[in-house]
Amino acid sequence: MQNKKVIVGLSGGVDSSVAAALLKEQGYQVEGLFMRNWDSNLNNDILGNKLEEICPQEQDYLDAIKVAETLNIKLHRIDFVKEYWDYVFEYFLKEYQLGRTPNPDILCNKYIKFDKFLNFAINNLNADYIAMGHYAGVNYKNENNKYELIRAVDNNKDQTYFLCQLNQFQLSKTLFPLQSLEKSEVRNIAKKYNFITAEKKDSTGICFIGERYFTDFLQNYIPNQPGKIIDISNGNILGEHIGVMYYTIGQRKGLNLGGQKEPYYVAKKDIKNKILYVSKASEDKYLNSNSCIVKEFNFINEITEYFLENTFKCTAKFRYRQPDVNVTVKLLDKNTLQIFYNQEVRAVTEGQEAVLYLDNICLGGGVIDKVLT
Repeated sequence: MQNKKVIVGLSGGVDSSVAAALLKEQGYQVEGLFMRNWDSNLNNDILGNKLEEICPQEQDYLDAIKVAETLNIKLHRIDFVKEYWDYVFEYFLKEYQLGRTPNPDILCNKYIKFDKFLNFAINNLNADYIAMGHYAGVNYKNENNKYELIRAVDNNKDQTYFLCQLNQFQLSKTLFPLQSLEKSEVRNIAKKYNFITAEKKDSTGICFIGERYFTDFLQNYIPNQPGKIIDISNGNILGEHIGVMYYTIGQRKGLNLGGQKEPYYVAKKDIKNKILYVSKASEDKYLNSNSCIVKEFNFINEITEYFLENTFKCTAKFRYRQPDVNVTVKLLDKNTLQIFYNQEVRAVTEGQEAVLYLDNICLGGGVIDKVLT
């Protein structure tokens, strides 16, 4: 490994810090690359910001510098602000305007971290591999010359859901040093190295944008479109909202329906007529469905490995950290699936990602286009 060069996505967090340390221990030539993908001034990011102190992104860069100094490795910096807007954020906004709920982390991995970042590392920094602090793994199968995306040992931190759009080339060039570690072990390694990131809180919020008051944040880009909040079971008007697109199916908080005998959940959205339908917690049948249509499904391996007579059984996740759901999958065409649930599932949401698994292998994922009852 002495002659293999790895560029680590050094984000200023504890996970990427430890990933770099482990690879250096293993004998790789390690360098770091810090990505800056969001510019609040350039992108009109005014409303909804939770923090008024130093920009968190710049603080992350300062922390990445400290980690690189501790490891005595070179740190590069690159801006993908335009690329992030073009490939991730514009799609994100378009989906919300259609009343759907997209997942920007998946798009960020597909188009930025494992495309723009990977290509820059190979073409400009002469990398043999890139590495990230994701909790996931890659397994190479000699018998068919294919790479598999596999779950992390730490089930609570496993991030294969967000990596479901990766392809064979991307996996062949990626190392995930944290695959076999629990989060507590990662923190202990960081403490051993006296990293400034050892006790740093994990990042939350929108990928590379950070924590925001979400409805306020969206109003930077999508104007208010007020309308009625209606009880789906009886048609009673319960209140008013400022925009159907600001809500997601199954959402409970932020409805501002005071004085009701029990909580309400978002059950359905009518973008055209600006109606937000809600249901009582005791009537969650309105959140149930029995199957969904998934389009643009990315099979990490060949589809013939899974299908027999166009159907197969496996498990699925319809949102991150959801327990696996037993499903039967029917192939409608090369990249379109119908996923039938073999158990009760609540709040499957159009625009989100359906990700399929066979045991610890992630088969890939695609966008939920339609939910069927």
